[in-house]
Amino acid sequence: MAADWLTYRHRRWPTSANPHLLVTQKTAPDPDCPAVHRITMQKVLPKGQTLDRLRQDRILDEAFTTGDPLKLMRLFGITEQTAMRYVAAAYPERTARLPR
Repeated sequence: MAADWLTYRHRRWPTSANPHLLVTQKTAPDPDCPAVHRITMQKVLPKGQTLDRLRQDRILDEAFTTGDPLKLMRLFGITEQTAMRYVAAAYPERTARLPR
């Protein structure tokens, strides 16, 4: 899903200077424009899906892919404890013997 969006975004706005992942026709050309507004995103998300759940799903997917809490911390700006919870959810066998 993210890869499809990035392909579309690059095709639609190949010279976009806006660093945000999600852009619109108005925000793509200007690097100082904010990301797409939260209300706009809620309108286009599938019914029952929230931005928070989408973010949690993305973090968990990265935890499954890498299993690296440091990478999770850097990519998502989460704390060490939160990163370790995601890794433990993705790989319970790795953390089952760790002291609590």
